[in-house]
Amino acid sequence: MASDRRTLLADAALDVLVDEGMRGLTHRAVDRKSAMPPGTTSAYFRTRAALLTGLVTRLVELDQAELQTMAEELPPLHTVEELVDGMVLLTRQRLTGEGRRRSLARHACAVESVRDSELREILVPRENAGREAVRLFLTTHGVTDVENRTHTLLTCIDGLVFDRLVNGGEVPREALDGLVAAALRQDPGAHGPARTGRQPPPLHHL
Repeated sequence: MASDRRTLLADAALDVLVDEGMRGLTHRAVDRKSAMPPGTTSAYFRTRAALLTGLVTRLVELDQAELQTMAEELPPLHTVEELVDGMVLLTRQRLTGEGRRRSLARHACAVESVRDSELREILVPRENAGREAVRLFLTTHGVTDVENRTHTLLTCIDGLVFDRLVNGGEVPREALDGLVAAALRQDPGAHGPARTGRQPPPLHHL
């Protein structure tokens, strides 16, 4: 089927991007990686822009599936320790095996999206069960500006993953402890647990 062939080519394009970089992402390189006859990739993705769009769409699909599976497999998050445990698991997955390869591709595509509004729109954070679990945890712990703090927490985790991609090693648990503590911290100027602040501009994150 055409959809199966497009998925196969998009997966091959992801591999090319990770192994050869953005400059190495060509139709011929994807043909070779996918073991398809010359011209196959260009038949499904006529331009390099179309190929990159297909790659990013597939990347987001894989990331969303991973987050959905994690949320289904983890128990409900009631304590700070449980939330941090989940974040430790997520960062390890994003730094090892196929997860690491997708992380490398994601950041390369994020840089490319600075000059491509279509890619930027595809990479805008999507709703998923993992994001909702964080939002619910913060709500039940008295945070009132939940959207702002969920966004900031997940963006900071993404930054820690990027740092470890570049410099090696795991994300320290104490760093994640600190991020969660900050997300739960009361605003001293508010009369409740937290005060709603201005939303930051959307960024790509986990």
